[in-house]
Amino acid sequence: MSQKTAFITGITGQDGAYLSQLLLQKDYRVIGLAPRRSSSDLANWRLDWLGITDQVELLEGDLTDLASLIRIMTEHKPDEVYNLGAQSFVKASWQQPILTGTVTGIGAVNVLEAVRIVNPAIRCYQASTSEMYGLVQEPVQTETTPFYPRSPYAAAKLYAHWMTVNYRESFGMFTCSGVLFNHESPLRGIEFVTRKVTDAVARIHLGLADELRLGNIDAKRDWGHARDYVRAMWLMLQQDKADDYVVATGRTTTVREMAEIAFRHVDLNMERHLVIDPAFFRPAEVDILLGDPTKAKTTLGWSAETSLENMICEMVDADIARLKS
Repeated sequence: MSQKTAFITGITGQDGAYLSQLLLQKDYRVIGLAPRRSSSDLANWRLDWLGITDQVELLEGDLTDLASLIRIMTEHKPDEVYNLGAQSFVKASWQQPILTGTVTGIGAVNVLEAVRIVNPAIRCYQASTSEMYGLVQEPVQTETTPFYPRSPYAAAKLYAHWMTVNYRESFGMFTCSGVLFNHESPLRGIEFVTRKVTDAVARIHLGLADELRLGNIDAKRDWGHARDYVRAMWLMLQQDKADDYVVATGRTTTVREMAEIAFRHVDLNMERHLVIDPAFFRPAEVDILLGDPTKAKTTLGWSAETSLENMICEMVDADIARLKS
Protein backbone atom coordinates (compact mmCIF):
# COMPACT_ATOMS: atom_id res chain seq x y z
CA MET A 1 0.00 0.00 0.00
CA SER A 2 1.35 3.44 -0.94
CA GLN A 3 2.03 5.98 1.77
CA LYS A 4 -0.89 8.26 2.57
CA THR A 5 -0.52 12.04 2.66
CA ALA A 6 -2.35 14.16 5.23
CA PHE A 7 -2.72 17.93 4.95
CA ILE A 8 -3.27 19.74 8.26
CA THR A 9 -4.27 23.38 8.67
CA GLY A 10 -3.39 24.65 12.12
CA ILE A 11 -0.49 22.19 12.23
CA THR A 12 1.49 24.35 14.67
CA GLY A 13 -1.36 24.43 17.18
CA GLN A 14 -1.97 21.99 20.02
CA ASP A 15 -4.20 19.62 18.05
CA GLY A 16 -2.15 19.94 14.87
CA ALA A 17 1.02 18.93 16.68
CA TYR A 18 -0.51 15.89 18.38
CA LEU A 19 -2.30 14.85 15.19
CA SER A 20 0.98 15.13 13.26
CA GLN A 21 2.67 12.90 15.83
CA LEU A 22 -0.12 10.31 15.55
CA LEU A 23 -0.09 10.29 11.74
CA LEU A 24 3.69 10.02 11.58
CA GLN A 25 3.45 6.97 13.84
CA LYS A 26 1.04 5.55 11.26
CA ASP A 27 3.56 6.20 8.47
CA TYR A 28 1.73 9.12 6.86
CA ARG A 29 3.47 11.86 4.98
CA VAL A 30 2.37 14.97 6.90
CA ILE A 31 2.17 18.41 5.30
CA GLY A 32 0.89 21.51 7.06
CA LEU A 33 -0.31 25.00 6.29
CA ALA A 34 2.05 27.70 7.60
CA PRO A 35 0.61 31.21 7.23
CA ARG A 36 3.30 33.84 6.84
CA ARG A 37 2.04 35.55 10.00
CA SER A 38 2.94 32.46 12.07
CA SER A 39 5.95 31.06 10.21
CA SER A 40 8.59 32.09 12.75
CA ASP A 41 10.54 29.52 14.71
CA LEU A 42 8.52 30.50 17.78
CA ALA A 43 5.32 29.29 16.11
CA ASN A 44 6.79 25.79 15.83
CA TRP A 45 7.42 25.28 19.56
CA ARG A 46 4.77 22.57 19.88
CA LEU A 47 6.27 20.53 17.05
CA ASP A 48 9.67 21.08 18.67
CA TRP A 49 8.31 19.91 22.05
CA LEU A 50 7.17 16.63 20.46
CA GLY A 51 10.43 16.32 18.52
CA ILE A 52 8.78 16.08 15.12
CA THR A 53 9.51 19.44 13.46
CA ASP A 54 11.92 17.88 10.95
CA GLN A 55 9.44 15.13 10.06
CA VAL A 56 6.65 17.37 8.77
CA GLU A 57 6.58 19.67 5.73
CA LEU A 58 5.37 23.23 6.29
CA LEU A 59 3.91 24.92 3.23
CA GLU A 60 3.16 28.60 2.79
CA GLY A 61 -0.49 29.42 2.43
CA ASP A 62 -3.47 30.79 4.32
CA LEU A 63 -7.03 29.75 5.14
CA THR A 64 -8.23 33.10 3.84
CA ASP A 65 -6.54 32.52 0.45
CA LEU A 66 -8.40 29.94 -1.63
CA ALA A 67 -5.75 30.04 -4.36
CA SER A 68 -3.02 28.88 -1.98
CA LEU A 69 -5.17 25.97 -0.77
CA ILE A 70 -5.91 24.91 -4.35
CA ARG A 71 -2.20 25.11 -5.19
CA ILE A 72 -1.17 22.96 -2.21
CA MET A 73 -3.80 20.31 -2.89
CA THR A 74 -2.98 20.21 -6.59
CA GLU A 75 0.77 19.86 -6.01
CA HIS A 76 0.78 17.55 -2.99
CA LYS A 77 -2.36 15.44 -3.60
CA PRO A 78 -3.42 14.72 0.01
CA ASP A 79 -5.59 11.71 0.79
CA GLU A 80 -6.92 13.34 3.97
CA VAL A 81 -7.40 16.98 4.99
CA TYR A 82 -7.78 18.05 8.62
CA ASN A 83 -8.97 21.64 9.04
CA LEU A 84 -7.82 22.58 12.54
CA GLY A 85 -6.84 26.17 11.73
CA ALA A 86 -8.89 28.95 13.33
CA GLN A 87 -8.88 32.06 15.45
CA SER A 88 -9.72 29.86 18.42
CA PHE A 89 -9.45 32.09 21.49
CA VAL A 90 -13.06 32.76 22.56
CA LYS A 91 -12.34 35.98 24.46
CA ALA A 92 -10.52 37.53 21.50
CA SER A 93 -13.45 36.81 19.19
CA TRP A 94 -15.47 39.65 20.76
CA GLN A 95 -12.64 42.09 20.00
CA GLN A 96 -12.04 40.63 16.52
CA PRO A 97 -15.39 39.27 15.29
CA ILE A 98 -14.73 39.91 11.60
CA LEU A 99 -11.28 38.30 11.65
CA THR A 100 -12.75 35.36 13.57
CA GLY A 101 -15.56 34.95 11.05
CA THR A 102 -13.17 35.20 8.11
CA VAL A 103 -10.55 32.73 9.36
CA THR A 104 -12.72 30.34 11.37
CA GLY A 105 -15.86 30.39 9.21
CA ILE A 106 -14.98 31.36 5.64
CA GLY A 107 -11.57 29.67 5.99
CA ALA A 108 -13.27 26.33 6.53
CA VAL A 109 -15.36 26.82 3.38
CA ASN A 110 -12.21 27.70 1.44
CA VAL A 111 -10.82 24.30 2.45
CA LEU A 112 -14.01 22.52 1.38
CA GLU A 113 -14.14 24.41 -1.90
CA ALA A 114 -10.48 23.66 -2.68
CA VAL A 115 -11.14 19.95 -2.12
CA ARG A 116 -14.28 20.07 -4.30
CA ILE A 117 -12.35 21.76 -7.13
CA VAL A 118 -9.14 19.70 -6.96
CA ASN A 119 -10.32 16.25 -5.90
CA PRO A 120 -13.73 15.63 -4.26
CA ALA A 121 -12.54 12.16 -3.22
CA ILE A 122 -10.23 13.64 -0.54
CA ARG A 123 -11.54 12.87 2.95
CA CYS A 124 -12.05 15.99 5.08
CA TYR A 125 -12.22 16.56 8.81
CA GLN A 126 -13.61 19.83 10.23
CA ALA A 127 -12.79 20.82 13.81
CA SER A 128 -16.14 21.75 15.32
CA THR A 129 -16.50 22.69 18.98
CA SER A 130 -18.73 22.25 22.00
CA GLU A 131 -18.83 26.07 22.22
CA MET A 132 -21.52 25.83 19.50
CA TYR A 133 -23.93 24.49 22.16
CA GLY A 134 -23.43 27.68 24.17
CA LEU A 135 -26.65 28.29 26.11
CA VAL A 136 -27.24 24.57 26.37
CA GLN A 137 -30.65 23.29 25.29
CA GLU A 138 -30.20 19.84 26.87
CA PRO A 139 -28.34 18.91 30.10
CA VAL A 140 -26.13 16.45 28.20
CA GLN A 141 -25.14 17.38 24.65
CA THR A 142 -25.25 14.86 21.78
CA GLU A 143 -25.01 15.05 18.00
CA THR A 144 -28.71 16.01 17.87
CA THR A 145 -28.72 18.68 20.59
CA PRO A 146 -29.71 22.09 19.14
CA PHE A 147 -26.91 24.66 18.97
CA TYR A 148 -27.06 28.10 20.63
CA PRO A 149 -23.68 29.87 20.14
CA ARG A 150 -22.74 32.53 22.69
CA SER A 151 -19.64 34.09 21.12
CA PRO A 152 -18.45 35.25 17.68
CA TYR A 153 -16.06 32.28 17.74
CA ALA A 154 -18.88 29.79 18.33
CA ALA A 155 -21.03 31.42 15.63
CA ALA A 156 -18.18 31.19 13.12
CA LYS A 157 -17.59 27.55 14.03
CA LEU A 158 -21.31 26.85 13.59
CA TYR A 159 -21.21 28.22 10.05
CA ALA A 160 -18.18 26.02 9.27
CA HIS A 161 -19.93 23.02 10.83
CA TRP A 162 -23.10 23.34 8.76
CA MET A 163 -21.15 24.03 5.58
CA THR A 164 -19.28 20.77 6.20
CA VAL A 165 -22.65 18.99 6.41
CA ASN A 166 -23.83 20.88 3.33
CA TYR A 167 -20.85 19.82 1.18
CA ARG A 168 -21.40 16.22 2.26
CA GLU A 169 -25.08 16.31 1.33
CA SER A 170 -24.78 18.52 -1.78
CA PHE A 171 -21.69 17.07 -3.43
CA GLY A 172 -21.41 13.59 -1.90
CA MET A 173 -18.03 14.47 -0.38
CA PHE A 174 -16.54 12.59 2.58
CA THR A 175 -16.72 15.47 5.08
CA CYS A 176 -16.86 14.91 8.85
CA SER A 177 -17.12 17.22 11.82
CA GLY A 178 -15.84 16.35 15.25
CA VAL A 179 -17.74 18.30 17.91
CA LEU A 180 -14.87 18.28 20.35
CA PHE A 181 -15.41 19.29 23.95
CA ASN A 182 -12.59 21.06 25.81
CA HIS A 183 -9.32 19.24 25.33
CA GLU A 184 -6.07 20.36 26.90
CA SER A 185 -2.41 19.37 27.27
CA PRO A 186 1.05 20.79 27.98
CA LEU A 187 0.83 22.18 24.42
CA ARG A 188 -2.23 24.32 25.18
CA GLY A 189 -1.76 28.07 24.63
CA ILE A 190 -1.18 30.18 27.72
CA GLU A 191 -4.37 32.20 27.05
CA PHE A 192 -6.63 29.20 27.75
CA VAL A 193 -7.85 28.71 31.30
CA THR A 194 -6.34 25.29 32.03
CA ARG A 195 -2.86 26.33 30.91
CA LYS A 196 -3.25 29.70 32.61
CA VAL A 197 -3.91 27.78 35.83
CA THR A 198 -1.07 25.28 35.48
CA ASP A 199 1.45 27.96 34.47
CA ALA A 200 0.47 30.12 37.45
CA VAL A 201 0.64 27.15 39.83
CA ALA A 202 4.11 26.31 38.52
CA ARG A 203 5.24 29.92 39.00
CA ILE A 204 3.83 30.09 42.53
CA HIS A 205 5.46 26.75 43.35
CA LEU A 206 8.84 28.08 42.17
CA GLY A 207 8.45 31.40 43.97
CA LEU A 208 8.11 33.39 40.73
CA ALA A 209 4.56 34.59 41.41
CA ASP A 210 2.06 34.77 44.26
CA GLU A 211 -1.41 34.85 42.73
CA LEU A 212 -3.68 33.37 40.08
CA ARG A 213 -6.36 35.69 38.69
CA LEU A 214 -9.48 34.05 37.23
CA GLY A 215 -13.01 35.05 36.24
CA ASN A 216 -16.01 32.72 36.51
CA ILE A 217 -14.67 29.74 38.45
CA ASP A 218 -18.14 28.17 38.66
CA ALA A 219 -18.28 27.50 34.91
CA LYS A 220 -18.30 23.77 34.20
CA ARG A 221 -16.48 22.05 31.35
CA ASP A 222 -16.01 18.53 30.01
CA TRP A 223 -12.20 18.34 29.83
CA GLY A 224 -10.15 15.69 28.04
CA HIS A 225 -6.60 15.31 26.72
CA ALA A 226 -5.83 16.52 23.19
CA ARG A 227 -3.65 13.46 22.61
CA ASP A 228 -6.76 11.28 23.01
CA TYR A 229 -8.98 13.54 20.92
CA VAL A 230 -6.82 13.63 17.79
CA ARG A 231 -7.16 9.85 17.66
CA ALA A 232 -10.92 10.36 17.24
CA MET A 233 -10.28 12.75 14.33
CA TRP A 234 -8.27 10.11 12.50
CA LEU A 235 -10.82 7.38 13.20
CA MET A 236 -13.61 9.48 11.66
CA LEU A 237 -11.81 9.53 8.32
CA GLN A 238 -11.25 5.76 8.35
CA GLN A 239 -14.97 4.88 8.36
CA ASP A 240 -17.02 3.68 5.40
CA LYS A 241 -19.50 6.54 5.82
CA ALA A 242 -18.86 10.20 6.64
CA ASP A 243 -20.65 11.48 9.75
CA ASP A 244 -20.38 13.89 12.67
CA TYR A 245 -19.41 12.89 16.21
CA VAL A 246 -19.32 14.33 19.71
CA VAL A 247 -15.91 13.74 21.29
CA ALA A 248 -16.00 14.13 25.08
CA THR A 249 -15.31 12.38 28.39
CA GLY A 250 -18.87 12.47 29.72
CA ARG A 251 -17.68 14.18 32.93
CA THR A 252 -18.06 17.87 33.79
CA THR A 253 -15.93 19.75 36.31
CA THR A 254 -15.89 23.36 37.53
CA VAL A 255 -12.96 25.65 36.86
CA ARG A 256 -12.56 25.82 40.66
CA GLU A 257 -12.22 22.04 40.96
CA MET A 258 -9.79 21.92 38.04
CA ALA A 259 -7.63 24.59 39.68
CA GLU A 260 -7.73 22.75 43.01
CA ILE A 261 -6.26 19.67 41.33
CA ALA A 262 -3.34 21.76 40.05
CA PHE A 263 -2.63 23.40 43.43
CA ARG A 264 -2.90 20.08 45.31
CA HIS A 265 -0.36 18.51 42.98
CA VAL A 266 2.36 20.80 44.38
CA ASP A 267 0.96 20.91 47.96
CA LEU A 268 -0.34 24.48 47.77
CA ASN A 269 -3.51 25.94 49.31
CA MET A 270 -5.46 27.47 46.41
CA GLU A 271 -7.42 29.89 48.61
CA ARG A 272 -4.19 31.70 49.55
CA HIS A 273 -3.39 32.50 45.93
CA LEU A 274 -6.66 32.72 43.97
CA VAL A 275 -8.02 36.17 43.05
CA ILE A 276 -11.39 36.59 41.28
CA ASP A 277 -11.01 39.34 38.67
CA PRO A 278 -14.15 40.71 36.92
CA ALA A 279 -11.98 41.56 33.90
CA PHE A 280 -11.92 37.86 33.02
CA PHE A 281 -15.69 37.37 32.85
CA ARG A 282 -17.09 36.89 29.34
CA PRO A 283 -19.81 39.19 27.90
CA ALA A 284 -22.00 36.08 27.47
CA GLU A 285 -20.99 33.07 29.54
CA VAL A 286 -21.32 29.40 28.69
CA ASP A 287 -22.15 28.00 32.12
CA ILE A 288 -21.92 24.25 31.58
CA LEU A 289 -20.86 21.79 28.89
CA LEU A 290 -21.20 18.02 29.19
CA GLY A 291 -20.82 15.75 26.17
CA ASP A 292 -22.21 12.29 25.48
CA PRO A 293 -19.56 10.35 23.50
CA THR A 294 -21.73 7.22 23.04
CA LYS A 295 -21.78 7.47 19.23
CA ALA A 296 -17.99 7.84 19.05
CA LYS A 297 -17.58 4.85 21.36
CA THR A 298 -19.98 2.56 19.50
CA THR A 299 -19.12 3.55 15.91
CA LEU A 300 -15.46 4.53 16.13
CA GLY A 301 -14.43 2.36 19.07
CA TRP A 302 -13.06 5.52 20.69
CA SER A 303 -12.96 6.54 24.34
CA ALA A 304 -10.95 9.02 26.39
CA GLU A 305 -7.98 7.35 28.09
CA THR A 306 -6.50 10.18 30.18
CA SER A 307 -8.24 11.40 33.36
CA LEU A 308 -8.59 15.09 34.16
CA GLU A 309 -6.42 14.61 37.23
CA ASN A 310 -3.56 13.00 35.29
CA MET A 311 -3.79 15.60 32.54
CA ILE A 312 -3.64 18.58 34.91
CA CYS A 313 -0.71 17.06 36.81
CA GLU A 314 1.10 16.45 33.51
CA MET A 315 0.53 20.10 32.56
CA VAL A 316 1.79 21.43 35.91
CA ASP A 317 4.92 19.27 35.68
CA ALA A 318 5.55 20.45 32.11
CA ASP A 319 5.21 24.10 33.13
CA ILE A 320 7.58 23.61 36.06
CA ALA A 321 10.09 22.02 33.69
CA ARG A 322 9.72 24.90 31.21
CA LEU A 323 10.22 27.54 33.87
CA LYS A 324 13.25 25.78 35.34
CA SER A 325 14.91 25.60 31.93
